[in-house]
Formats: sequence, C-alpha cells, structure tokens
Amino acid sequence: DPAVPAEPLLRFRSLAARSRGARGGAGAETQVGNDLGSPEPLRWLLRSPFDRNVPVQLELQELLLDHVFQRLGVSSQGCVDHPIVLTEAVCNPLYSRQMMSELLFECYQVPKVSYGVDSLYSFYHNRRQSWPCSGVVISSGYQCTHILPVLEGRLDAKNCKRINLGGCQAAVYLQRLLQLKYPGHFAAVTLSRMEEILHEHSYIAQDYTEELQKWRCPEYYENNVHKMQLPFSNKLLGSTVASEEKQEKRQQQLRRLQELNARRREEKLQLDQERLDRLLYVQELLEDGQMDQFHKALVELNMDSAEELQSYINKLSLSVEQTKQKILQSEVNIEVDVVDSKPETPDLDPLGSEQSLEDVESINEFEPLFAEEQPEVEKPVAAVQPVFNLAEYHQLFLGTERIRAPEIIFQPSLIGEDQAGVAETMQYVLERYSKEQQAILVQNVFLTGGNTMYPGLKARIQKELLEMRPFQSSFQVSLASSPILDAWYGARDWALEYTNREEGWISRKDYEEKGGEYLKEHCASNVYVPIRLPKQAPRAAEAPSRASGTGNPGEQA
Repeated sequence: DPAVPAEPLLRFRSLAARSRGARGGAGAETQVGNDLGSPEPLRWLLRSPFDRNVPVQLELQELLLDHVFQRLGVSSQGCVDHPIVLTEAVCNPLYSRQMMSELLFECYQVPKVSYGVDSLYSFYHNRRQSWPCSGVVISSGYQCTHILPVLEGRLDAKNCKRINLGGCQAAVYLQRLLQLKYPGHFAAVTLSRMEEILHEHSYIAQDYTEELQKWRCPEYYENNVHKMQLPFSNKLLGSTVASEEKQEKRQQQLRRLQELNARRREEKLQLDQERLDRLLYVQELLEDGQMDQFHKALVELNMDSAEELQSYINKLSLSVEQTKQKILQSEVNIEVDVVDSKPETPDLDPLGSEQSLEDVESINEFEPLFAEEQPEVEKPVAAVQPVFNLAEYHQLFLGTERIRAPEIIFQPSLIGEDQAGVAETMQYVLERYSKEQQAILVQNVFLTGGNTMYPGLKARIQKELLEMRPFQSSFQVSLASSPILDAWYGARDWALEYTNREEGWISRKDYEEKGGEYLKEHCASNVYVPIRLPKQAPRAAEAPSRASGTGNPGEQA
C-alpha cells in the first residue's frame, strides 16, 4: 500500500532538557528529541519520562507526544482523530498503563489504543514458521534484558525473566575503563563516544577467558587493536610564534598604550584649562569690584567664599602644569624608542693593515701563552626541541575493552552486579518446562533489541545452548533482520492486519467502563491481570454481632 510508510517518518531519543532562563523563569526553553543536538553539554539537564523502560513521568510523556504530533503534522487541537499503537514494558505495572490511557483518552481524545510489547512485535514481524509459533525471545535494549518464552503465539508471562543490564550499563563500564586507562583524557571520554565505540568496535567473544589469553600476544594485539582519534588543537602546547615576532607585538601594544594615555592626558588638560579659565574670569570680577556678578558666579560654582575660589585655582594650576610635563615626557620617550639603540661598530685602525709579516708571526708565537687567560667565547647552542606527536597523544587504543564491555550481559559480576547472566537465566527459564516443551522452544531462539547487534552474539548463544542442551539435540538461533526497527515494523504489520477488527483495541467506551489499566490481549501484548480487591463485609451486618457478643473471649477474638 503506497499510503503506508515503509520506514518510520520520525526517529528521536525520548529525552527532554529545559534550559535555565533569566530570573523569574523568563527565557526558559524546552528542547525535545533531535532538537537537543549533542547531549553532552546538556547531560546534567536531560530528563526522560522512563524509569528504565517504564514510563513514570507523564508530564514529560505529554511533551514527547506533543513533539511527535507536531513533527508528523497531526492536528492535536481538540482531539487526535487517529488510532494509536503503543509499546510498553514486559509485565508493565497497571498504574503506568492507567496513567498512559488517561493521558491518551482524556488529553488527546484518541478513538482507540492498543498496547503491545516491542520484542513480541519484532518476533511477530520476523516469524518464519506458520503463525502461531513457539520460541524463546531474548530482547536486550538500552536499560534491561528480557527472556520471554512464547507458547503457541502467546506470551507466557509467568516464566518471563528480566536482567537489569543493557547498553547503558555497558557504555558506563567502558567509560570507566577508558578513564582509568587515559586519565589525561578524562573529559573527552564521554558517554556519547562510548556508545559509538560499542556500536562500531565491540564484539562478543565465544570464549571470554580464551579470548583474553589471545590478547596477551603482542602480534595479536597489533593486528586487532583499534585506534580512535580524539579531537585536539595545536594551540594546547602554546604559541609557536618566534621571539622576534613576540617582541614586535609587545612594542606595538606598548605604542598603543602610550598613544591612548597621551590622548587621555590631552583631553584632561583641555578640561582642566577650561575650568581654570572660568575660575580666573570669576576672580577678575572680584578684582574689578563687580560684587553682584561675583557672588552670582560663586553660587553657580557652588562655592562660599573668595578663599575657596583661590584654593581651587591653585589646585587646577598645579594639575595643569603636571599634565603638561607628563605630555612632554611621553613625547620624549616615544622619540627615544624610535631611535635604533644598537651601537655602531667602530672602524678598524687602518694602520693595522700596514703591519709587517714578521710582526704577525711574533704575535702568533705568544698566542699559546695567553690562551688559558683568554675567556672562551660561548657559541650559541641550537635548542633541541623534543619530538612530540600531539595527534598520537590524543588517540585511544581499544584492546581488551572491545570484549570486556559487552561481556557484562553474560557475566554481570564484572561490574559488581549480583545477577545471573543471559545464558544462566535462559537455562533457568527452560527448566521450568517439560522436556517436550523445551525441545519446541529451543527450535526458535530469537534475538532482538539494539544491544544484540554485537558481532559474535549469535555464535555465543549457540555455544551456550550447545553446553546446556542434551547430547545430539537440535536448536535454532536467529537474529532479527533489523534489531532496532523490527519492533516498529511488527507494530505496523499488526496495525494493518487488525485495523478493522476489535481484537486488541481499547476503545473509549472500554476505558470508561473498565478503567485505564484495562488491556485487550492479542498476539504481541502482555497478559491482562485485573486488580482484585478483597471483599469487605458490610458494616450493617457487623453491628448486631458486636452488640450480641458472648462472654467467651475466644469467640470474641
């Protein structure tokens, strides 16, 4: 159908950051998703509506939904007249689903909603057998990893297991390793770069201990180490300008300062001279006997007597003389700086050239006698600059870190987590079924999620299954065609198939009658477990029994 998009129209990370504005909240700006750009400068301001993979902050979730509807061109004024398919966590808490349904139905007035599990949508999209089929889904994402058994196309929620480890913990562990290895680049080893290294350079070892032994060989290290170049600037080692250029720049700065000071002195001299002329004019009024004009001028000058006027005249006269002397001195200094201060070498005595050859030979005879007394002339020694490659200094060498970071999903004890790994948890899940059901489940072990894209993960799971399964038993391991986007592809396929059906859709009528936590099950959904409150006995029936209480304390108790 050309009306159905083959790829997602909008992709962004579920993050938001509210920048601080001026005092009083003016100028504060909220950025969402791709508008953030690089998350590192705003790392301390980032907020997410999710606690691991469960939405808990519905205010931020509403902000993300507004961003989605705005970028997709969906009008959200009054209502959003579109059905919505939304993913949720495995065994999602009822309170979280209730708040999400309340947001969608009350705020956006959507006609109907369907909830499903992202890994089950991916399993539904990559089905290779006739549906419904059975299998084990291993879903590893950013925050956690799930082991989901699927029987006859439906999730067996009672035997699902969750490991609280994912790509985020691997990135943090890799960051810690490289910061300890390169303390000089502590700030450059950011989480964003660690996620990039995990996606492009890491892999899963089939045998972790044996792989570490290989890395001890120098030849293996040289052939398999990856180098990552960090950004750097040549200005970090200081300026490479020659000393003569530095001296010339200093002289230019000195001339500019001298010119600026001279201009300021001239301006100050002009102002003081104008004030002095004004005061001398007032003093002439007093000498001419024009008392009325003299007193009026004193009032304008904010002075009380002729003595105060004379004091101001003396101070200004002294200031004007001092400023004139400074200006003359600065002009003399500038003229002296312009003159070349290097002494000229005197001409040699012309009579020296008329010395006879015998005199020169006699002088040469006495030279060895005075050799010790003559001071040795120091020869200029060329400064040896140490060879330092700044580009090599800003390189990260990725050796065993390539396998140590992703290994935590198999050995959580590497980072101090008291949890079971993927292989151990999968064996625990399989042991909860009969041997016939185990044989059916292991025929379709499905890997999905962004944290399953490491090279070698499929071979590692096959090796672990080979060790835990009986001798000569068969199993099948498959990887999602697109581990990140297959959940969206599966949700799209399911929505197209069930658009005109009532199965799996929660209408507004169902929401009003059965509450926000209500869920209609389908092939890729959770199992709905309604809230069962204990029935309380009516108080009217309890009152007579209390009134007719017997004397037996045991019966009363």
